Amino acid sequence: MKRMFAALLSLTLFAALLSGCAGREPVSSGKAGGFSIVATSFPAYDLARAVCGQAAEITLLLPPGAESHSYEPTPRDILAVEDCGLFLYLGGESDAWVETILSSLDAPAETLRMIDCVETLEEETLEGMTAQGHSHDDHDDHDDHDDHSGDHESHGLGEVHEIDEHVWTAPENAGCIARAIARRAAELDPGNAQVYLAAADAYQQEIDTLDRDFREFFDTTGEKTLVFGDRFPLRYFAEAYGLTCYAAFPGCSTQTEPSAATVAFLTEKVREEGISTVFYIEFSNHLVADSIAEAAGAETALFHSCHNVSRQDLEAGATYLSLMRRNLETLKQCMP
Repeated sequence: MKRMFAALLSLTLFAALLSGCAGREPVSSGKAGGFSIVATSFPAYDLARAVCGQAAEITLLLPPGAESHSYEPTPRDILAVEDCGLFLYLGGESDAWVETILSSLDAPAETLRMIDCVETLEEETLEGMTAQGHSHDDHDDHDDHDDHSGDHESHGLGEVHEIDEHVWTAPENAGCIARAIARRAAELDPGNAQVYLAAADAYQQEIDTLDRDFREFFDTTGEKTLVFGDRFPLRYFAEAYGLTCYAAFPGCSTQTEPSAATVAFLTEKVREEGISTVFYIEFSNHLVADSIAEAAGAETALFHSCHNVSRQDLEAGATYLSLMRRNLETLKQCMP
């Protein structure tokens, strides 16, 4: 099977190159011609360029604005993985395709999985949430939620599923991942080891400051409940700061239409707790958030999970730190 996959891969590459469609050009930054690091997603790419960008060339495979959960690698992407010095990937549901590629390579690749750098949590189905696989007709009215509303009173937490892959959303985790990248790069490129390790120390100071600022804000605000009329890829962030969260879908859900009961539940939650803002995440059409906010007399706002960025943000120099700082400013404006 491995030989068959390799043969098919070769044919695919050959056909793509002949047709002039070898795939879009991946995004690269850092020192051109330096130690080569390839990352599947923006968080890994940005953390790598923060600690290795002075001496390494960092390449991002996932195009700006693309949906990572439906991403399919191009032949050029596969060649980039095969030729790089270090390959960074998440290790979660959204890049399950990676293992197939790695198993097809003639020589083992040097890799680092982000989920191996921190303590992981399981993805949860929050109270009131439309779980993956449930149609919007599964529940006809809000009474169904009333019958079970006492089951998860502490944080509205319910059923658990696979590992939640969105580990970077807690700044402390982002710091751990950045240090792990620097250490691995130092092992593979010892000539620049001190550059990587020193950059990681400097970056950790910025992460510590960001984490402290979030903690100070949540320690002083009177509101620690967030409602997302969207997917919920922010469990690590919520756990880090002791937040109670409600959302329409799990973090990796492909659904776009919540059940009527979910909309009713979230709308009532916003009303009951006097929540001023319903959040949505990047690249969302935010129709669900708009609907809930309109019914409850609230506003809507973007909370960026940093899973990917737009081409405009990337060209403007967006980083994990700048996006999380933007989130903090949004919270300050939206929460008392």
